[in-house]
Amino acid sequence: MLRRLLSFVEPFILLLLATVLLASLLPPRGAMAGIVATAADVGIVLLFFLHGAKLSREAIWQGARNWRLHLTVLLVTFALFPLLGLALRHAPGIDPTVGIGLLFLTLLPSTVQSSIAFTAIARGNVAAAVCSASFSNLIGIVVTPALVALLIGGIGGQGSGLSLSAVESIVFQLLVPFVAGHLLRPWIGGLVTRWKGLLGIVDRGSILLVVYSAFGAAVVEGLWHKVSPGDLVLIGGLCVLLLAVVLSLTWFAGRLLGFSREDAIVLLFCGSKKSLASGVPMAGVLFAPAEVGVILLPVMLFHQIQLIACAVIARRYAKASE
Repeated sequence: MLRRLLSFVEPFILLLLATVLLASLLPPRGAMAGIVATAADVGIVLLFFLHGAKLSREAIWQGARNWRLHLTVLLVTFALFPLLGLALRHAPGIDPTVGIGLLFLTLLPSTVQSSIAFTAIARGNVAAAVCSASFSNLIGIVVTPALVALLIGGIGGQGSGLSLSAVESIVFQLLVPFVAGHLLRPWIGGLVTRWKGLLGIVDRGSILLVVYSAFGAAVVEGLWHKVSPGDLVLIGGLCVLLLAVVLSLTWFAGRLLGFSREDAIVLLFCGSKKSLASGVPMAGVLFAPAEVGVILLPVMLFHQIQLIACAVIARRYAKASE
């Protein structure tokens, strides 16, 4: 049974947990904290540059044709999820910062790789999944920070509203690198494809660096005095509940709207996901360093829960199609 559960765990998740453990035992302090924070900022820029370089223009134009499916996925991702997040934020017994983390989780765009992979396993419309997940991430660069400012009431530790420094961080650390990477795709697209493995290491290494910096700062500020094992269990339970509700609603919506089986699978998997790869760097830009570690806890737990649940569902769809 344990071996079967571990088969659903990504090696990257184990690295993520190891990074959290390292940050808990040896958090960066003093001058080292500044160096690590600067390196994390560089990692965020590089991460979004690579995301822009990976997105093909053909996927954008092809995806525009199936607008009804993509619009439904976007409504689930950026409307239904946030409404549920507002309810979770005020759940009994939740620390206010953890509540912000739960709400922030619901404001993130969908994943790309896992949404496409599970759609393929379930015999769904893979081309539509590529387009829908790509749209979600592209739009999320602007929509997620706007929703954070609107629903959380302030970002970057600047009080209510979207501060000028926060806007500059979003533009220069997220949007400009993404656009630059996409515009350079005609020249570097082949390189990105050939060095996919190496770039994947850079991609995930950047996330680990941001996590180490964020959790290290949170540990110095007393993270594990604020969050108890009971809190982790509660957060995990709320993440399971959130995923179960969204999976159920997207399953019913696919049938209610008359989507084909293949497109309904896209809605199920693309609509129910939240991106750790986008959430980690965005949190680093949008929130004060001392808060980022706590805010990321729900994102990290939800990420693993969604992988396990969707792997099981995708395999059942595959067996049913056979």
